[in-house]
Amino acid sequence: MNELAPERKLKRLELVITRRLDGLLHGSHLGLLPGLGSEPAGSREYRPGEDQVRRMDWSVTARTTVPHVRTDDADRELSTWVLVDATASMDFGTAEFEKRELATAAAAAVGFLTTGTGNRLGAHLLTSDGIRRFPARGGRTHLLGVLRTLLAVPRQSAEPPATSLAGAIDGVSRSEPRRGLAVVVSDFLDGLDQDGLGPAEPAWEQPLRRLVARHQVLAVQVGDPREQELPDVGLLALIDPETGRRREVHTASRKLRERYAAAARQQQTTIAAAIRRAGAGHLTLRTDRDWVADIVRHVHAQRRLGQATHKPMNAGGTG
Repeated sequence: MNELAPERKLKRLELVITRRLDGLLHGSHLGLLPGLGSEPAGSREYRPGEDQVRRMDWSVTARTTVPHVRTDDADRELSTWVLVDATASMDFGTAEFEKRELATAAAAAVGFLTTGTGNRLGAHLLTSDGIRRFPARGGRTHLLGVLRTLLAVPRQSAEPPATSLAGAIDGVSRSEPRRGLAVVVSDFLDGLDQDGLGPAEPAWEQPLRRLVARHQVLAVQVGDPREQELPDVGLLALIDPETGRRREVHTASRKLRERYAAAARQQQTTIAAAIRRAGAGHLTLRTDRDWVADIVRHVHAQRRLGQATHKPMNAGGTG
């Protein structure tokens, strides 16, 4: 897709999404996440490690002596906010796509999946210069306009962005007080500790937690295989895209490659744990994988979870 002109990219994106996600486009946002909504629907048994304590249904828990959480039906009209990270670290890719193109594809999938009568889509675009905001509006024309802008974003300069990912997430929280769906598309490399590897809480975790308290949240993490392991290609120059810092490494060293891979695994563990602690859904996309298939698998998994969530509680009895 990266060799196509922007308008052809957009047409290709729409064609791929609507063809391959056909049948999934009619389930509204319940296809992306098990809906929390706002209309009470019932209760189900509490699942440790999966449910949030703040969702506890204390009256049912007291009556049955078994912990239960509230379940809700999703609102008929949905407001979706998409935050797309377009900072310099996203201008990287060693497979079929760059991360920035994959992020745009993810935003397109979210847009087409949630487009429907009465639904609205708003977007925040994080670049090195700051944040560009698009008000929430309905309709395919608005969605295509947002996607055109994402495709036209120029490559970013090698300098720290004016606004951090943490600040951008807080911006989404302030944009819409009414409960809806918020999707954050990023590599989530911003806001880690200095090496990006340690156990410290990422700077964006608390803002993400605040976003979850107000909205239904899906974190879409975009990655590339070279971020996970180094190839054996001799002397290799590595450049931090957001600072311009350059470092040469000898990739022929097996120990160095093993240390790099171990550090990358720790980094991914840190990111995944922070997203899980925040209470957001987590979808991982990679430039060397079939991103549509990954989204479909995620949708199927979430729909199964949603169906299990909305099953009526078994009536208790004696004797």
